[in-house]
Amino acid sequence: MNLKFKNKKITGILSVLPENEIKFEDEIENYAFSKSQSMKLKLIMGYNKRRVVKEGTTVSDLCIHGLQHLFDNNQLDKNDIDALILVSQSPDYFIPSTSHVIQGKLGLKTDMVCLDISQACSGYSIGLSQAFMLLDQEDINKVVVVNGDTYSQKVSIQDRGSRPITGDAVSITIVEKSTTDNTIYGAINTDGTGAEALIIPAGGFRTPSTAETAELVQDSKGNTRSLEHLVMKGDDVFNFVQREVPPMVDKILERANVSKDDVDYFMFHQPNKFMLKKLADKMEVPYEKMPNNIVENFGNSNSATIPVNISFNLGEKLLDNSYFLCLAGFGAGLSWSSLLLEVGNLDFCEIINYNN
Repeated sequence: MNLKFKNKKITGILSVLPENEIKFEDEIENYAFSKSQSMKLKLIMGYNKRRVVKEGTTVSDLCIHGLQHLFDNNQLDKNDIDALILVSQSPDYFIPSTSHVIQGKLGLKTDMVCLDISQACSGYSIGLSQAFMLLDQEDINKVVVVNGDTYSQKVSIQDRGSRPITGDAVSITIVEKSTTDNTIYGAINTDGTGAEALIIPAGGFRTPSTAETAELVQDSKGNTRSLEHLVMKGDDVFNFVQREVPPMVDKILERANVSKDDVDYFMFHQPNKFMLKKLADKMEVPYEKMPNNIVENFGNSNSATIPVNISFNLGEKLLDNSYFLCLAGFGAGLSWSSLLLEVGNLDFCEIINYNN
């Protein structure tokens, strides 16, 4: 689905990372692999260290911490927030919506829109697209888009495919109307026939949690997990990304009548370094224009990886400079999405820690 927006802009990006850091070597004994095999895997995939929440910490805790930081530093006035969009697949509860929990705990005004969007890896572009649409309303001038997950609590400690890359994070992006005559191009795609490529099979209404769903079972590759843990079919996901993302990017560039050389940075979702390098190779994009260093420093935090990517690799540069960015997310759903837009002269672009 092609999208196009006019007169919208990002004015600030804040990333919130838990201080709790785990190194790959700390958990290497949990995997049914020799140490030499594990270290080879670390080198190829870019495993190193990741940030995870402590038990009992939820997405709303990280969101509230980040928003309060912005309030305290006069970077955001809570009374100016007309809409709050939370993109997450780690809700505090089934009921109520976590965006409502955040609104209530922060004492935000009641005359506002609160939405939860259940999306994972492609959720940053989807959340921003929803914000752009809300800004077409006369009475909505400022939207807060929060992306975040705490998937580390749903990954088996004996899953060498998912455990070493899974991190937790939240990002807060402020979106407003723009007086400049700018155009933002977007795309959102969905293929639910691949839903089982990334799935937590039990724990929802389809298959409620029971003693049986919590039972640990070893698969043919030596990973031990229960039906309540995340299951990723790595080969299927890799092939899907290599097949679908390059043509999506080509199409959005064609619609905007620009080339890859015109794009300053391709800020993509980061499942692991290997996949990003292969994607850059296929797209014939230099590695320096498609950063791939987020998983090795913080882990894969689903839809938050793109804003963490921007905060970590561009950061303060975006306070005084502007860059033409291509954003792309891809994964669970299966879904893949993108945005092509100018980002710069922000009020803030930083990373802060959450210490629980």
